[in-house]
Amino acid sequence: MLTITAIKAFNDNYIWVLQQQPQTQVYVVDPGDANVVIDYLEANQLTLAGILLTHHHNDHTGGVAELQAYSQDQLTVFGPDNEKIKGITHPLHAAAQPRLTLDYMSSELQVLAVPGHTAGHIAYVIDDALFCGDTLFSGGCGRLFEGTPAQMLNSLQQLAQLPADTRVYCAHEYTLSNLKFALAVNPNNRALQDYNERAIQLSRQEKATIPSTIALERAINPFLRASDTEIVDSIKQHFSDLNHANLDELSSFTLLRQWKDNF
Repeated sequence: MLTITAIKAFNDNYIWVLQQQPQTQVYVVDPGDANVVIDYLEANQLTLAGILLTHHHNDHTGGVAELQAYSQDQLTVFGPDNEKIKGITHPLHAAAQPRLTLDYMSSELQVLAVPGHTAGHIAYVIDDALFCGDTLFSGGCGRLFEGTPAQMLNSLQQLAQLPADTRVYCAHEYTLSNLKFALAVNPNNRALQDYNERAIQLSRQEKATIPSTIALERAINPFLRASDTEIVDSIKQHFSDLNHANLDELSSFTLLRQWKDNF
């Protein structure tokens, strides 16, 4: 059985720990902070087998060097091959290596190219779990620091095509903030209203809203629903000079991301 555990880091980051029971060797996804990972390993008598990186931002990679120094063995570090991340031992290109076999793991890892937030961002799927870094958030998506709107839309559409019960393990607890924007652009979405109430209750109980699921995100995430009639109408009302424009999905997505950037 694969267990997935969250280690909280910084203000709102999640570092995900993958453990194939009953193994004591684990992998971590996007360890921006080595100290919290080491504390977790030692408290649970676990050994770090490797690291999976989604992109180059320091809050996802900042702990790699220290974890390599901490590990007694040569630590395997996977990550995108075109983002020049120090410490990667196994650079990945999704088109050339779409599947990974990891020591101590019974299932293969699928590697997906999901550029947009950064130029070389990748995601990983194992069993019914998606580790998508800063591409897809619950109720939102990552900012476009390096990629284009077309790239990000294509990446999100690729993730949206995963099985409905796929659990979404993103790297930040941004859900409540994202849902405020989602409700502003899609106020009559009952599934979104219900999810917002659940997320508020979880927050009050100091519980995580992550993981989400692909089914839920298809229903409530405006960035997966940019062609929805109400969302398009909201975009036109917000950008008043577009009242009579015919917006295709990419145009709607681009304006939606621009609106969220300044929300």
